Amino acid sequence: MGAALNLDRAAIEQIVRRIVMQQPGVPQGGETKPNLVVSISARHCHLTDEHVEILFGAGHKLTQAKPLYQDGFYAAEETVMVVGPRRRMLPTVRVLGPTRKQSQVELAFTDSISLGIDAPVRHSGQIEGTPGCVLVGPKGVVELQQGVIRAARHVHMSVRDAEGYGVKSGDLMKLYVQSAGCSITFEDLLVRADNTSKLEVHLDTDEGNACNMDAATRIELLKQNGACGCNKK
Repeated sequence: MGAALNLDRAAIEQIVRRIVMQQPGVPQGGETKPNLVVSISARHCHLTDEHVEILFGAGHKLTQAKPLYQDGFYAAEETVMVVGPRRRMLPTVRVLGPTRKQSQVELAFTDSISLGIDAPVRHSGQIEGTPGCVLVGPKGVVELQQGVIRAARHVHMSVRDAEGYGVKSGDLMKLYVQSAGCSITFEDLLVRADNTSKLEVHLDTDEGNACNMDAATRIELLKQNGACGCNKK
């Protein structure tokens, strides 16, 4: 399964549209809140080293095209075709680096409908029991038995930021977006806090379009009480 494909590089779409909102405030501890970055992530995939070589050729390494907001992560130059049931396909899905231990495809709800795949909402890496798909690259084909998900919304932050908001890793937050005619509150944002992450909310394209994020006039990140059901199998 090594037949070459000429993918349309001109059709490459932007992976992340970033909005930096100046939202100074005084959380717990009396310090000023850092700037809040909201990134809208388009469909993309993560690959293992083995799958990179199958798709792009023996010895191939991902080539960084653009760094992402979180240090050490990037949009690669490489793209793949994602094929679902009945030969429905997305021709140019961006690969994000670095490589991972498991390959994973992250779609918005409308993407999964287009492919004919019933992709569940999961947090990254939680792919057990999820649908699979076929990935086609210029040098070969990979059939994933699982790994297609709709990525659950989440927020990255440093431990210091978490303390300022009064939360810890694993807690839930909500994001209020004020935008003319379509203001909305997104709940169940999982907190991912560590010593190196910068404050950044990740939403998918459907969520960004639902609130017209590009025209947002106010964004506020708030603590939420209660449990999230998005990890249910």
